[in-house]
Amino acid sequence: MILAIVQARASSSRLPGKVMLPVHGAPMLLRQIERVRRSTALDSIVIATSDQSEDDPVADLAPQAGVDHFRGSLDDVLDRYYRAAERYSPDHVVRITGDCPLIDWNVIDGCVQFMIDGAYDYASNTLRPTWPDGLDVEAMTFDALRTAWEQGRGIVEREHVTQFIHRHPDRFRLGSYESARDLSDLRWTVDEPEDLEFVRQVYDALYPANAAFTYEDVLGLIESRPDIALLNAAFERNEGLKRSEEAELKADKNG
Repeated sequence: MILAIVQARASSSRLPGKVMLPVHGAPMLLRQIERVRRSTALDSIVIATSDQSEDDPVADLAPQAGVDHFRGSLDDVLDRYYRAAERYSPDHVVRITGDCPLIDWNVIDGCVQFMIDGAYDYASNTLRPTWPDGLDVEAMTFDALRTAWEQGRGIVEREHVTQFIHRHPDRFRLGSYESARDLSDLRWTVDEPEDLEFVRQVYDALYPANAAFTYEDVLGLIESRPDIALLNAAFERNEGLKRSEEAELKADKNG
């Protein structure tokens, strides 16, 4: 069994409640789940959100999206993630974050097949970024996730689900799923108001004619409309991880 867990919460320092903000007439998270459900590689999908009251709307969205949900720790995201997976006893787990409303099911399927064909413990398109930021897919064995949950320590490894695996390439067989064309300079994730405006313009341009638009359609749009890509071009990739690393370093220095 291959289980996809979409990690989503309402709290966000830069764009509060972003997963519930409207994109072409529906909550952003609902639009993202629509796209994840097109994957042919996945057997089941669950939204993993926190047990805080502010995330009640995220949990309530799950039935509307046609998927299950699990609620757990706000800060120990690894624990929340593992416990969400544990109920299903899957062979493999696919991690998708809820700030990627342009996620492409073809990329999900490609990464999953790459993992299986290579017999990897963990495979993703983020180890060496070549895809747009916002098409992030991480696939792993449930055994690898369990090991990370049992042994992961510190802010970075508990807040960022797969960092324990990344930090121990001697213990896990890692695979990098890469695009034939380096598109890593493109930002399609949603962390800032400008990111949301970019996504809204993409949906407004493509969704009415074809709800199943692909990442290649988005590329075609921004090539013809470079003004759209400039909306959020100023922001840096992986800012959340960098903040966690800084917090962990500060905590270590303070004893």
